[in-house]
Amino acid sequence: MDKIKIKDLEVYANHGVFPEETKLGQKFLVSADLYTDVRKAGCTDELEESTDYGAVCHFITEYLQKHTWKLIESVAENLTREILLTYPLIREAEIEIKKPWAPIGLPLQSVSVTVRRSWHEVYVALGSNLGDKQKHLEDAVKALDELEDCKVEKVSDFIRTEPYGVTDQDEFLNGCLCLKTLKTPLELLETLHDLEKAAKRERIRHWGPRTLDLDILFYDDIICQEPELCIPHVDMQNRDFVLKPLKQIAPYKRHPGTLKTVTEMEQELEERVN
Repeated sequence: MDKIKIKDLEVYANHGVFPEETKLGQKFLVSADLYTDVRKAGCTDELEESTDYGAVCHFITEYLQKHTWKLIESVAENLTREILLTYPLIREAEIEIKKPWAPIGLPLQSVSVTVRRSWHEVYVALGSNLGDKQKHLEDAVKALDELEDCKVEKVSDFIRTEPYGVTDQDEFLNGCLCLKTLKTPLELLETLHDLEKAAKRERIRHWGPRTLDLDILFYDDIICQEPELCIPHVDMQNRDFVLKPLKQIAPYKRHPGTLKTVTEMEQELEERVN
């Protein structure tokens, strides 16, 4: 990926733990590595095909002067997020905030914090077998798309499937979506749980009936094994109600562990079942 680099932009702003820092203000130096594709801009020589670094500099200055935080960690985190939300061509940003006049009572050149954040590609499975199933799924898609740090990119058809695991319940309506997000895996998991709660999901029986079920299938190409979250989804290769709609929107997406495509997993499952 290409990079636009801004080095040591001087901003006088009011951030700090001590009252005199927030009242009197001080100088900060901001450096930014903005990762984007400049190929089209380079070929056309048109500014609108690139990210205007002058506009970004003014944005950084105005944003830091408009807000006040105690920690430069918060300055860096919030600024990076706002840059990614404001400039759609920027896929990833690394921001360094330097504080040359850090009041620690010792001689030093500066203290700095650097954060690197990016948009992530995530695939989520959706399911419902209670109430108005289609409305539950459509409401979940809409709610995710309306979140400031999530963008729904693709949604599969919703398909009717027989229940999995516990079969003495109504049929399911299932689908998959692809979204871009700034959230970490655990932050996204919490968001999905909040949407399930909003749909009045009750976790009474494992694999039992539910108004809304949202599962993270893939998050970029990471492999994550935490007590509360496993990515890729541990059982997706055995679930045709996941693979069929997922194949509609990502037929050649590869499982980072097995390196099999969604199409290959769906074909292998079909051969095992038949």
